[in-house]
Amino acid sequence: MAKSKKAANPKNLSDAKYYLNRELSWLEFNNRVLHEAMDTRTPLLERLKFLAIFCNNLDEFFMVRVAGLRQQVEAKVSGTSFDGRTPQQQLEEISFILRPLVVQQHQYFEKKLRPELASHGIHLLDYINLTEKQRKYLDNYFEEQVFPVITPLGVDPSHPFPYISNLSLNLAVTIKNPETEEELFARIKVPKVLPRFLSLPPDLRIQENGKPCVWTGVPIEQAIAHNLESLFPGMNIQEYYTFRITRDADLALEEDEADDLLLAIEQELRKRRAGGNPVRIELQSQTPSAVRNRLLEVLDLSENDAYEIDGILGLRDLMYFLSLPVPELKDPPWKPVVPSSLQRIKDSTFNPDIQPVEEGKDFFTAIREGDLLVHHPYESFSASVVRFITNSAHDPDVLAIKMTLYRTSGDSPIVNALISAAENGKQVSVLVELKARFDEENNIYWARRLESMGVHVVYGLVGLKTHSKIVMVVRQEQERIRRYVHIGTGNYNPKTARMYTDVGLFSCREELGADVTDVFNFLTGYSRQKAYRQLLVAPVNMRERFLMLINREIENVQNGFSGRIVAKMNSLVDPQIIAALYEASRAGVQIDLIVRGICCLRPGLEDVSENIRVISIVGRFLEHSRIFYFYNNDEEQIFIGSADWMPRNLDRRVEVITPILDSDIAKDIQEILGIMLADNRQAWELQPDGSYIQRQPRKDSTEAPSQKALMQIALNKSINVSNLMGPKRNSLYPVDLP
Repeated sequence: MAKSKKAANPKNLSDAKYYLNRELSWLEFNNRVLHEAMDTRTPLLERLKFLAIFCNNLDEFFMVRVAGLRQQVEAKVSGTSFDGRTPQQQLEEISFILRPLVVQQHQYFEKKLRPELASHGIHLLDYINLTEKQRKYLDNYFEEQVFPVITPLGVDPSHPFPYISNLSLNLAVTIKNPETEEELFARIKVPKVLPRFLSLPPDLRIQENGKPCVWTGVPIEQAIAHNLESLFPGMNIQEYYTFRITRDADLALEEDEADDLLLAIEQELRKRRAGGNPVRIELQSQTPSAVRNRLLEVLDLSENDAYEIDGILGLRDLMYFLSLPVPELKDPPWKPVVPSSLQRIKDSTFNPDIQPVEEGKDFFTAIREGDLLVHHPYESFSASVVRFITNSAHDPDVLAIKMTLYRTSGDSPIVNALISAAENGKQVSVLVELKARFDEENNIYWARRLESMGVHVVYGLVGLKTHSKIVMVVRQEQERIRRYVHIGTGNYNPKTARMYTDVGLFSCREELGADVTDVFNFLTGYSRQKAYRQLLVAPVNMRERFLMLINREIENVQNGFSGRIVAKMNSLVDPQIIAALYEASRAGVQIDLIVRGICCLRPGLEDVSENIRVISIVGRFLEHSRIFYFYNNDEEQIFIGSADWMPRNLDRRVEVITPILDSDIAKDIQEILGIMLADNRQAWELQPDGSYIQRQPRKDSTEAPSQKALMQIALNKSINVSNLMGPKRNSLYPVDLP
């Protein structure tokens, strides 16, 4: 235990040297994703998946973060980030750090993964290496399926350079007129409506031991490139090169000036589909300078915006191979378990994930018996959250359902349940956040569908995103009205709930129900609620409450007691929160942070953050839950909810954090955090300079991946219906750090 420093020398904790840059920290996160693709302990096709995620992450990073920095440079913004960098400096450092990572990604795929895929019967070939029969098949496929879709576009005085759409894959083709010897330039867009990788039929696949291998094929752009004569008959094809561009895709929404928020967002989406200014071009490294310079000129890009690629462009499309029937090359399948407390629940509708029972208590009785915690994807989202909403839609005693939707899935069972509830005469109110980035179009569709079926839909708030994850069900029970709530850390999306780790709380506590009612009144009406009984709500009281909780740990240490904070989140960016954590560390509070992505706090700095440790866990599931633990002089307080410690979450979003008031659930959450803190396989430790070092098992210990341990715990709990789990393990205080 660090000694309390009651008389610590004052420091300027807002000094830029104590903070890591947000964008560079994000690049470190994506580097950890890339490492999973290169870690031979990861199954082969899962490594392809991580390569695809790395690429997809970069696309969004350029479309939003790099685009924003470029706009600042063009606007001649002279201010600096809180770590002391100008926008231009950040762009230069991003380029310096990112280029070797991109080279590493493509070299690893070409030199390591492609041969390893071939050794397992998955042959991604180059067109020039095909046999005569294989070429004939693909040439016929081109004529029948590809040729009718493609539109070659020439570039000359009568044909200006065509618009290049965002994230499109293209061929730059130079051709020569044999009669005039004139060199011409054309562009071909690779159609997205066709598969990126063309598969050969079994009889034309590479044979292994007399049997066709799992898969043989080529990238579609190579099939197009080797059939250019069909597109330019009578011309001499000189050369071709693939390229790909990324455009600014952030919405520029003037909400205060919009008469209709829905209409304003639809107009901005049309602009996004057209695409904003280009911010990056990816080209084959063999592209000659004449073609390269022409592309840069017409796209108004500089050399700093060009990324040379050796090999296949657009590796995000490698997700295609996850569909191949080779389970031995993937993670073992995981089916979320039904929590033991929900295994004997009567169902009002059939759900294929749940075994119907003739007898048993209903969902509401289970909640009345005590608060329920669910942990996804270890525990079933369908058997808990979806079931709760579906049963509520059909329960004759339910009067109203209120809900926030930030992101949901296509053909969502939750949306269908809300529609059923409205058809059953219940009062249904849903806030659909139209400004959920890259989900705006999807959310507009669901909002309109819900509204057309009689659901009262609110389209978010001007100036604020509603990011909270809350549901309230109002039920008539004998002579009283009771409110049941679910407060979670993740989106109400059954698809992502199988990939993202999140926690959620079911409760019918009066004060929580009253607070959630007040939140919905704030969202749907003109409420100016300033105080809440239990909840931490942004932008109302959350920042103030978190600072108070941190300062209370400082006071406890200064009064001779112990101080302890453990917080798990996606990102830690907020300078005021970071400065408060520095003050706590200097006072002697022991702090462990589990931050998946961006972390702008520097741990381990002498007399500033020497009592702070930061880890990031990257694994099979995306760590998404937000959990906050405060020791509080042995009267522990734990909170879960939707908010990270970022300025946008605390100041510009509607977020909800709930306390955990049930002592058994508090122990469960402590166990979850303890398992993560002990992870020696998927955990990376943040260093003072902003780099990360992956933990390795000691020589006398075995690997302890937290996600695998949590799967086993979920299985044990589902089997042990009586919940005779014994004492909880991995208590957080005192902590035994690995």
